Amino acid sequence: MPQGKAASSLGILSLAGVEPYQTKPGEEYMGLPQLEHFRKILEAWRNQLREEVDRTVTHMKDEAANFPDPVDRAAQEEEFSLELRTRDRERKLIKKIEKTLQAIEEDDFGFCDQCGVEIGIRRLEARPTADLCIDCKTLAEIKEKQLAG
Repeated sequence: MPQGKAASSLGILSLAGVEPYQTKPGEEYMGLPQLEHFRKILEAWRNQLREEVDRTVTHMKDEAANFPDPVDRAAQEEEFSLELRTRDRERKLIKKIEKTLQAIEEDDFGFCDQCGVEIGIRRLEARPTADLCIDCKTLAEIKEKQLAG
């Protein structure tokens, strides 16, 4: 599953079982067909992440053992710790997906939170939870690097 900044639109689209959106001449940006396209992608992505959470819980219950050997116990604890960190990132992503689905419901999806311009179909297919246009995102990343450095 795509994660982080390296999320690939093909991975998310294939998860949802949809083709990249083809705009029609004169079509309104973020009209009903486009909103439905992104709703389908986001709901499939959220469902897949929820299934991963369920699998982790089941796996941890099934695999939890009290190993007498400290090395085996430490290895299992490290494996569980990595799984839990991954699930925590995915939990945050689920919240972001739900926030994006809410924006679709409120007819406030596809426009930059900072400057209000269209984010763009291709960018949203690469990152359906994007809430900044590419220019504002680039500026935010530059500012972030300056503050960190």
